[in-house]
Amino acid sequence: MGQFAVTERAAARIAEIAAAEGNQLALRVSVLAGGCSGFQYRFELDKDVRADDLVIEKANAKILVDPSSLDLLAGSELDFTDALMGSHFAVKNPNATSSCGCGTSFSIE
Repeated sequence: MGQFAVTERAAARIAEIAAAEGNQLALRVSVLAGGCSGFQYRFELDKDVRADDLVIEKANAKILVDPSSLDLLAGSELDFTDALMGSHFAVKNPNATSSCGCGTSFSIE
């Protein structure tokens, strides 16, 4: 399994958000139990880096992933989509065997 990757688009959007908030924030990407398919992605701004976090720095952006979430995100890629239907962060996860229409919930077997 590979690491967790971040696209240039996602990094640029995170850097933009952090700059608007004073540059002290990172985007924490985590996986929680729940959602309509078993697991769900959570994206939140965080200024605290935990000792066991994976810290990804790219294009003036900082992304944090905790070890438990990283197990489910290994080999995945964080992207940012800016479309007519709305702008949002999305994870392309090769470990997911199915996902729901909202794109924030997935299952693995």
